[in-house]
Amino acid sequence: MSRRPAARRRPVDATASATTHASAVTVRHYCQGIGDCHLLTFTKPDGSLFHMLIDCGIHVSITGGPALVADIVADLKKETGGRIDVLVVTHEHWDHVSGFLTAKDLFKDFAVGDVWMAWTENPADAEAVELDKFKGQALAALQGAGQKLDGMQGLNPYMASVRDGLQAVLGFQFGAAGERVRSARNAAAKLSAKPSPTYFEPGGTPQSIAELPNLRIYVLGPPRDKAALRLEEKASEMFPLASGGPFARALASGLKMNQADDATYIDELSPFERNIGTPLSAALNGDKGSDPAVDIGAFTSKHYSGSVSGAAPMEDRDQSWRRIDADWMAIAADLALQLDRGVNNTSLVLAFEFIDTGRVFLFPGDAQIGNWLSWKDLKFQVGAATVTTADLLARTVYLKVAHHGSQNATPEKQGLDLITSPDLSAFVPTNKLDALKVHWGEMPYGAILTALEAKTKGRVIRADDAWLANANGRPAFASPSGSILAVRSAPRDAARGAGGLWV
Repeated sequence: MSRRPAARRRPVDATASATTHASAVTVRHYCQGIGDCHLLTFTKPDGSLFHMLIDCGIHVSITGGPALVADIVADLKKETGGRIDVLVVTHEHWDHVSGFLTAKDLFKDFAVGDVWMAWTENPADAEAVELDKFKGQALAALQGAGQKLDGMQGLNPYMASVRDGLQAVLGFQFGAAGERVRSARNAAAKLSAKPSPTYFEPGGTPQSIAELPNLRIYVLGPPRDKAALRLEEKASEMFPLASGGPFARALASGLKMNQADDATYIDELSPFERNIGTPLSAALNGDKGSDPAVDIGAFTSKHYSGSVSGAAPMEDRDQSWRRIDADWMAIAADLALQLDRGVNNTSLVLAFEFIDTGRVFLFPGDAQIGNWLSWKDLKFQVGAATVTTADLLARTVYLKVAHHGSQNATPEKQGLDLITSPDLSAFVPTNKLDALKVHWGEMPYGAILTALEAKTKGRVIRADDAWLANANGRPAFASPSGSILAVRSAPRDAARGAGGLWV
């Protein structure tokens, strides 16, 4: 897809080059659904091409995901000739970085000039190290809770939903073979021709690229403010990252305590010695216990976990409704929210501005409410002028919708309401059916889609649009229209199922 040049030109800033160049970019969105991969191709003054790749990954729940990503990387090689001038890694989630690991044998043949990451990925940054410590503790605790819940029978509906939710969240952290997301992020970093990635934080002077004198790049996020990183679905709701450490430690301690086969663990809070009593797991398996006068296994089955053959009047035959032995792990749901959305709020957010037209296209990664709200007070110095985020949003003509169109990733008042250009167009990297399979509910969120359809006059493309599966498919809107000059697409290999490969 190509962005359309402005119909009217803004005065060129005095600090810009006197020579102007085509204020257009070809954006190739790959259509894996729950995952991001976007190729931006600019034309340099000498007519040669400059390629920027933003992320490359797919959620672990997608059937055949690695094979589809391999097709994407093969297409990237064909389109770029194996040269990526800048690789942008927005944040450390599997659906954004998995391809750098699962398709590493294909990526090794690429020449990558530089890798851009957020300050949150910098191992030399003290605040990033603190955040990383929380992520490590939380991930270990959630993985342990997930494994324990997977092995339990008779979970009540709520705890079954907690188990399913953990599986979905851990899908952002691990590959199908247990690969850690950190290894995928590191594989991306190693592709750089430079010794280490370039790390960015918001505000200050806009970034520039020498080969693209007509382009400014504004870094909007992630915020340094810890409070902003904590904000979740609504501005009034906060799940502080600061509480993540205690949550993770409490969950890890409980898991350790429940490992009956670990003779080295001492529960200092237990009122009894470890050799006194019968572990619940043993009683549930029919162990009669050490007291010959009491069959603890039969008692547990009759009054706690099993069916009752001679139930009294008004008594349930199935007593498993009484079970609470897994409920202590419900804390994992809160911890999972903190980990998932906290990492999303660390997304590197970039706003690209063509200097000669003033038009902006916005790539917010998976930024959620806290990240978005932190942009409000940002100011950028451009020569003698000061540019605000509100100004950039007002001039935004192209939007990569954040976090697959989820409810908590595109705010209304501090987001869509400020994007007022009549030429706005948008792309949503999403797949509704895949989101339902992993119990994510309404993704993309209906109200956001409705607002986007109105603001763009229908110029919204989704990765799961049915027309993308057709070699001759066309969107419902005509092009050129708004900020879109032309639309091209290609279907994926039939072996990967119906759908588009790119648009």
